[in-house]
Amino acid sequence: MTVTWEELGWERVAAGVGRCRLPGWDCTAGLVVGDGAALVIDAGSSLAEGALLRSQAVELAGQRVTHLALTHPHFDHVLGAAAFAGAEVYGAVGVDALLGARHAREALREDAVRNGLDARVADEAVDSLAPPRHHVSGEWTLDLGGDRQVLLANVGPGHTAHDLAVLVPGSPEVVFCGDLVEESGEPQAGPDAVPSHWPAALDRLLDLGGEDALYVPGHGAVVDAGFVRAQRDALAARFGVSR
Repeated sequence: MTVTWEELGWERVAAGVGRCRLPGWDCTAGLVVGDGAALVIDAGSSLAEGALLRSQAVELAGQRVTHLALTHPHFDHVLGAAAFAGAEVYGAVGVDALLGARHAREALREDAVRNGLDARVADEAVDSLAPPRHHVSGEWTLDLGGDRQVLLANVGPGHTAHDLAVLVPGSPEVVFCGDLVEESGEPQAGPDAVPSHWPAALDRLLDLGGEDALYVPGHGAVVDAGFVRAQRDALAARFGVSR
């Protein structure tokens, strides 16, 4: 018997498109199902969480996970990536160098442990983490088979220097925003944020999806264009950015 999205704790956002909110940091992971291929968006905060995401994605898609897109290089979005062995991994250009650098990997581990991840779990995930093989500098179209194409767009910098969004055309169109958009709390601006460019990144998200799209934030409930626009204006005011 075919399992439903809801039975596995996923929210079906559009036909063949869904997301789940992971426990702990309320981080979103996404799934886009094509004809013979499946894309997962973000990998969770540990190898165990990544393995669970992968097994659920396989069950929902009825096929293996062929592609993994990482929206930005924070621990709760990337530390499960090694669980997706065999998948083609995509990230914004520069993420490969960042995740391959020893000091950056140490900082990633420290951030994870500081936020409550068990040190041994963090060590295991960081030790097995490989940089993305595919580097998106502008836009990259993935063909997932059938009529399913997905657009990867390097829309940052903003929340980080390496923000990747995922546009899934359809009715409605769906935009996975990573942490450029957050619904369950105020957007977090850490030391790697680029506040002066963040409002412009949200403008690019709105240009991608348009007024009728559904926007999936990195944390929290699915939102509409009005929410993204209001968050854009709030960030501009917060950081003193003019148009």
